[in-house]
Amino acid sequence: MDLAALEREAAALLPAHVADYVRATAGGPEVLTEATAAWDAFRHRPRVLRDSRSPATGTTVLGVRVATPVLIAPMAQQIAAHADGEAVSARAAAAEGSLLGVSTFTGAPFADIAAGGAPWWFQVYVLEDLGLTDLLVDRAVAAGASAIVLTADITGLVHPAPGAAHSVEPSEWGDVPEARRLGNLTADERARLAVGGNRIARGLGFDAVRRLAERSGLPVVVKGVLRGDDARRAVDAGAAGVLVSTHGGRALASSVPSARALAEVVAAVGDGAEVYADSGIRSGRHVATALALGARAVFVGRPVWWALAARGEAGVREVVAGLTRELAVTMDLLGAGSVAELTPDLVAP
Repeated sequence: MDLAALEREAAALLPAHVADYVRATAGGPEVLTEATAAWDAFRHRPRVLRDSRSPATGTTVLGVRVATPVLIAPMAQQIAAHADGEAVSARAAAAEGSLLGVSTFTGAPFADIAAGGAPWWFQVYVLEDLGLTDLLVDRAVAAGASAIVLTADITGLVHPAPGAAHSVEPSEWGDVPEARRLGNLTADERARLAVGGNRIARGLGFDAVRRLAERSGLPVVVKGVLRGDDARRAVDAGAAGVLVSTHGGRALASSVPSARALAEVVAAVGDGAEVYADSGIRSGRHVATALALGARAVFVGRPVWWALAARGEAGVREVVAGLTRELAVTMDLLGAGSVAELTPDLVAP
């Protein structure tokens, strides 16, 4: 797939401030380039004389069967890409046998997302107003979310100073009413959020894992982990999974890329939890590398956004299916007949 062309196609259709929001990092464009280059830097050691002509890409994530390990990352403001936002992505995920992450700041009602038929996980920013966090978690659980994803790498929404070159979060989106940006809160609940202030709680500690697990009754995945010791602490606190992520380069620009952190996290977690990866994954070869290094599955973000904006449900399906096809070809060439056969000996730094 030509994902660069897909990005250009989406950018031509989106308002400039929305396209800028999607491409923005905590630094400059080199942050994304380096993230992808880190996946490209790995080399492979194929096995030969294996029958891998029809490799099986199916797996399970937290006990849920999926046809592909290419999952859709939680991304806010998808209604700016398509009027129905994650509801469309959910239909595409269901059609391709994938799974959908849903952001705290989704504009789509949970019921519409659930109607798409895909398994979905609710990504949580713990808000300073814990009561609002509890309301959102309760509503996601009632609508059918099967896991909670606790984002740990961003402790506050970033609003750039006037004239800043890079904006991680939109400060003013006059063309998207607040009611559409926070689709699962009432008007009164939205009013409780401090406008322009730091809306995400700081200094939560690992007790946040236990709190969310107890509140939701669901497994909790901690997202944004780049260190083995943090991964181990998250699992000891009750996390069922750890997502190795740089938030798509939107947290700390100088963070080590996910590709370089993954093996350390996998080693620290052992059999105690599942490990996933995201940030900079742009090909089926990257997916194969992540799985060989020990990831259970990967999440893909920006390419899905571009596809949603440019081609709607068909575009999202094309991205998930295309990456899965590329993965299958790579598996065949590596001599791996199933994702379980993608093992660390196939990868060389």
